Parts: sequence; structure tokens; C-alpha cells
Amino acid sequence: MSARIETAVSGTPWRKLLGAPRTEVLLYGWGAAMPPEIALLHKILQLGQTLGGNPGMRVTAALAAQAHACPPCDVLVLWEQPPPVAAAAAGPLDELIDRATYVIVIGNAVLWLLGTRWSAGMRVALHWHDAMILDTPADKAILSPAIIEHTGKWTTCCGGTAAVDLALGFVRDVLGTQMASTIQDLLCIERIRAPEERQRVALQTQFSGLAPKLSEAVALMEANIEEPLQAEEIASLVGVSRRQLERLFKQHLNAVPSRYYLEIRLEKARRLLRESRHSLLQIGLMCGFSSGSHFSTSYRTVFGLTPREERQRMLRAAA
Repeated sequence: MSARIETAVSGTPWRKLLGAPRTEVLLYGWGAAMPPEIALLHKILQLGQTLGGNPGMRVTAALAAQAHACPPCDVLVLWEQPPPVAAAAAGPLDELIDRATYVIVIGNAVLWLLGTRWSAGMRVALHWHDAMILDTPADKAILSPAIIEHTGKWTTCCGGTAAVDLALGFVRDVLGTQMASTIQDLLCIERIRAPEERQRVALQTQFSGLAPKLSEAVALMEANIEEPLQAEEIASLVGVSRRQLERLFKQHLNAVPSRYYLEIRLEKARRLLRESRHSLLQIGLMCGFSSGSHFSTSYRTVFGLTPREERQRMLRAAA
């Protein structure tokens, strides 16, 4: 049994599927062939269906031309943008979306979602490369640097290998930890990234041209985890005022610098809790917290549980 996958938390985004006799999953696209990451997502879901003769999930892949023959689905997975003609006459797709319990949108299909009525006010995980060239109105979607975002009925995924994290997280939450762990081991996948993990390299690339000072500030934060810098120090080192720095973070990341810095440190702490044998106090000190109580309080505020509870959950999953 793999020890690298944690038990799904009570706040699973797929709660309406729990306890259902069977979950129908439909992968829906317009192209002739799936890209590799979608093919692997498909494979993971198929393994969840077939291992042990599991009757709890059925996975179907279909092209838009077959829409009339598509079965009603609980989970609709869209993995590419529809061509302009199909987008203009989206009746069958609209019907599938309306009938589905959940809709998952991956990779460049997220670009299509941003042009629809459904994206208004939604927090969206858009691939950093697409975010660089997209001018999204502030009153529409909120672009997120996370790999996956869950917003009610909708889940968006930036694509690439994040599609694998999405598929394994879905199997874990719907079919159970043991099933997901078995698939992980079969495919030699080291760990499942949490949805909120950022497209880290993307941040540097995304803002290096549009907001180089922001890129420098984020790089300073990531390089100074054990001994965090003050906001004034960061602003001075990148050559802006503290007020200018705050405006950059608000404009591009919808966050204040202090909170963003805290989340970077806590994300590192979370990885250390899951992947190392350091004590809780050691991890807190390594991530810039002066005391165990400060570390515990901050961790619970962001993740909803204490570092001790995080590690205990991991150990239970490994048992």
C-alpha cells in the first residue's frame, strides 16, 4: 500500500457523487485524438472503473459528432476548445452541461469557458502561457495561479501534468484512497499535488515581462523561507515603494504581499509534513515560524487543520 496519498478531506468537491450507485463520466472533445495528458487522465479513470470489476464508475469518451448518442453523465470532462462553428451552435454541449452534476474543464478548454456566461465571477485555473496573452475583464473570471480550482459545479485545471493530479484526486475522493493508491503505484506516480499548489515556474514566466518587479518580489519570497523578509525590505530590494508593491500583488495575484508570502511558507511546510521525517517544530522553524504555536495557528487558518492533524491523517492513510 502506497504511503504517498492522503485521505480525502471532508470538504471534497465531489460530495454529490458520494454514495451514488454509479457515476457516469463523459470525456467530450472535438479533435481526432486526445493529447497525452488527457489520454493519461482517461487511463486513470478507466483503471478506477476496471480494477476489481468496480461497478461504481463508467467512463465514456466521445467526440462532438456523437453528441446525440452520448449517455447522460454525472461528470462532463471538456479538454479542448470547440471550433468557432461548434461554439456558435453549442446546443448539444449546453444540454450536456446543464444535465451534468459536475463539469471539469482542462487546458485550452478553459479559454473557451472564459468566453461563456458560466465564467462570470468564477475563480479559474488557467495555464500560465494562456494567461500571458489573455486580457480578461475584471468583472468576468478571476484568474488563479493554482493548478486546479473548484467552484461549485465547475472545476478548472491548467492542463499538463496537473490533469493527472486531478484524475487521481477524483478517484481518491469518489472511489476511495485504496483505489487511488493502487493506480498511483501501477503508474509509478510519486504524489498527488493539492489543487491549491501554484504553477510556480509559471509565475516567474508570466510576470517577467508584464510585471518584472512582481516577479522579482515573488522570487525573493521563495528564496527566503527560513528567515522571511519584511515587506519594506522586499520593496526596497526590487526598487519600488511598499504601496507600489501592494498594488502589484493586488492587481496580478488578488492578494496582499504578507498573505501571499505566508501561503508560500505554509505550502513548503505542507510538503515537508508529507514528505519528510522532520519534527513539527523543525518544520515550523525551517519555514520561518518563531514558535510551534504560531506555526500551528497559521497552518490551521490556511488549511483548516493543524500540522499535527495533517501528519496524523497522512499516517492513517499509510496504515
